[in-house]
Amino acid sequence: MAFMGTKSASSSYSSTMSGWTYDVFLSFRGSDTRKNFTDHLYAALNQKGIFTFRDDEKLERGTFIAPKPLRAIEESKFAVVIISQDYASSRWCLVELTKIVECMEKERLIVLPVFHYIDPSDVGNLKKTFGEAFAKHDERYKDNIEEVYRWKAALTQVAKIAGWDLRDKHEANVVEEIVRKISNKLISTNSIVHKDFFGINSRMEELVNLLGMGLNDVRFIGIWGMGGLGKTTLARVVYDRLRYYFDGSSFLANVREECGKHGLVHLQKQLLFDILIERNIDFSDVQWGSNVIEKRLCYKNVLIVLDDVDQLDQLESLAGERVWFGRGSRVIITTRDQHLLINHDVAEAEIYKAKELNNDEALQLFSQKAFKKDHPSEGYVELSKKAICYAQGLPLALEVLGSFLKCRKPDAWESALGRLEETPPKKVLDTLRISFDGLEETEKKIFLDIACFFKGEDKDRVTNILQTPRYKPSIDIDVLVEKSLITIFEGYLQMHDLLQELGRQIVHSESPEQPGSRSRLWLKDDVLHVLKNNTGSKKIRGIMLHSPQRVKVQLHKEAFKKMENLKFLIVENVHICEPLEFLPHSLIFLKWPNYPFHWPSEYFPEQLVAIEMPHSRIRLPKERPLENLIDVNLRGCKFITKLPKLRAPNLKRLNLNECENLIRLPKLWTPNLKNLYLSRCRNLVEIDEYFGSLEKLEMWAPFGLPF
Repeated sequence: MAFMGTKSASSSYSSTMSGWTYDVFLSFRGSDTRKNFTDHLYAALNQKGIFTFRDDEKLERGTFIAPKPLRAIEESKFAVVIISQDYASSRWCLVELTKIVECMEKERLIVLPVFHYIDPSDVGNLKKTFGEAFAKHDERYKDNIEEVYRWKAALTQVAKIAGWDLRDKHEANVVEEIVRKISNKLISTNSIVHKDFFGINSRMEELVNLLGMGLNDVRFIGIWGMGGLGKTTLARVVYDRLRYYFDGSSFLANVREECGKHGLVHLQKQLLFDILIERNIDFSDVQWGSNVIEKRLCYKNVLIVLDDVDQLDQLESLAGERVWFGRGSRVIITTRDQHLLINHDVAEAEIYKAKELNNDEALQLFSQKAFKKDHPSEGYVELSKKAICYAQGLPLALEVLGSFLKCRKPDAWESALGRLEETPPKKVLDTLRISFDGLEETEKKIFLDIACFFKGEDKDRVTNILQTPRYKPSIDIDVLVEKSLITIFEGYLQMHDLLQELGRQIVHSESPEQPGSRSRLWLKDDVLHVLKNNTGSKKIRGIMLHSPQRVKVQLHKEAFKKMENLKFLIVENVHICEPLEFLPHSLIFLKWPNYPFHWPSEYFPEQLVAIEMPHSRIRLPKERPLENLIDVNLRGCKFITKLPKLRAPNLKRLNLNECENLIRLPKLWTPNLKNLYLSRCRNLVEIDEYFGSLEKLEMWAPFGLPF
């Protein structure tokens, strides 16, 4: 059974911490209340960031009782039961209600009844429509009358609970009261801090004091400090604890990174959606977005976190002035740059300087990573104290070092700590380097690939790109996770900024003076130097050329000729003056949206695993076997009129959306194709026999086809 619910990162986090999956379960008779009271309550709960399960009754049930809603009841903190006139006529509602009462009796669920324009006594005494409904149930289920008795008992028990009677109250007021009651309860529950957040309680209290909760002014509060000190963690804990006190809230994580990937307009829209829960807010430029934020939020009491800000224009576009927000609003900004806060008129008294862990806190954190307990094992106390000294209270360094030393013998600790003594303790990256040095060569290679190119990318997709017939990278990625060098969050590869900087410094040290002799290039100036002057070499494994603003460059016509081992080529927002004449056959991943020239089919490297060239002048090669090809994105390529007879046995995803001039799909030998996208292919008139049966495809998007 499908269900609907919006789950923000913060609500997921708070629910997980507290031991349940959903904050609220809604039980209701859809035909009675779905489009009025229930819908209003559901929207109000979501706007407060309260994760709510609402069953989707669009699918016809018949007599089958889907397990998901019943499981959701067990995994919820609250159940709001909206008892309407025909509630008892629904067998499904009564099954839900019986489960709700069962969980309530085990003290695992708080039940809040709403009597939807009915007399609560009619419910408890089974009168009127409730009596009529059970008369029918008695007859229909006479062979299972015990279950009917359980339904009656559940309904009469819930009727005795003090709730809301809509007959003498305004619906809007009742919705507000319910949301406030649930919010207040969640605040007290979610104040519990995760056991691994050592030292967070005292820091949280200091930050809350700066926020001045209850005062009617608007405050901008900065959290400032170097990377790895836990600024984001502190902001997240405070946000989760306080967000229910506000009319709306938004946690914009990784502003610096998201701005580089998607731009400020994307972040402005996300901020407005988080607070207003409206997806139809549209604008095309930053200034317009700033105006919308000011006009829509100036009367709202909001809590906003802008995490990892590194440019003044980010602050000016997302929280330009205090008058943008209603009285009592609070904006928390995390950054490594104190001057950025000063430039944005954040007073010195409003800046919280992130602190290193003290010795006791550091020893606890380190011991958890190295020994899985709050103190060192016997024989490791002095060695642990040395590790604490070198890490200098930096949580990330403590985690990485503790994970590296875990399960190793004292002599291995002595050796590792001895290497630390060769570099000053202040150099945190040297501390992190220990974990890197302990990796196998294949693990090092993937770590550097992620640091330079694939941070934030989908793990499964990167795994597909990196694997070969003889090599599967999954085990190496697992090792990197185990060694605290990367994390997997919701299926995406994540890496702390300090660890990314470690990887990039390692690559830079391969050839400090000659970029063309390094294995990976990602800095714009280095890449352009190599491509303009044709100083590349066979050492180059990957290139990423990205410009926040679209630029025009003149490349050497044989810029890639010497790069015999180039595996990754990623080019975005760069317009070249002349077409390429050559691409290395070693290329496995090519990403170049909006390539401006015709792309001859002979430039199609046979080892390619994934190609992303949307809105380009590309044509696929004719009848060439492409054994490794898995993912093809040619969205909006208007020069594609028909596909060649591809032999791509491993192709899983083919995106041809908006290929307006595509006329024919021939028979392809792609037995593993799972996802085919053909939306808005307006001139497609011929589909060969392979596509006559679509059972093998997991997604088929024929929207806009003329047949």
